[in-house]
Amino acid sequence: MSAADRARAYRDTIGLFATGVTIVTSAGPDGPAGMTTNAVTSVSLDPLLTLVCFDQNSRTLDVVRASGRFGVNILARDDEQLASVFATKALALEKFETITGELPGPGWSEAHGVPVLGSALAWIACELRELHSAGDHMIGIGEVVGMAAPDGREPLVYFRGAYTTIAGE
Repeated sequence: MSAADRARAYRDTIGLFATGVTIVTSAGPDGPAGMTTNAVTSVSLDPLLTLVCFDQNSRTLDVVRASGRFGVNILARDDEQLASVFATKALALEKFETITGELPGPGWSEAHGVPVLGSALAWIACELRELHSAGDHMIGIGEVVGMAAPDGREPLVYFRGAYTTIAGE
């Protein structure tokens, strides 16, 4: 099996592990940055630590490095369009302009030094503690400095390479 075939098989296999969908954000001198990812997990309760995986070439990673902070915006089931916008290679400001233009919701604000998306199901603000190289990604570990979970809507879920919900609708 070729390396490309192995990579595709692995992607298909790990795609059977249903995950939540997030937009990781940061604020830099040129404005906010953000990317869609499902590579997020809780690491520790004492201290409160969160892990995020960044593509080595991610522009958001550069902003996180410079600012030393990142936010994890957990998306709700009606945020699929938002997830798709932030998954593109569009410039950061274009992504954030989309929030205030075409997408519903109050846009975004800043809390604890990170952009917080108004339509998010919940958010977590972190101070960057560590970055570790791992293949074509960087593993970022942040200490939680703030969070909120404003309502009880359903989360957006990623399964088999597609967005879905807990109910699978």
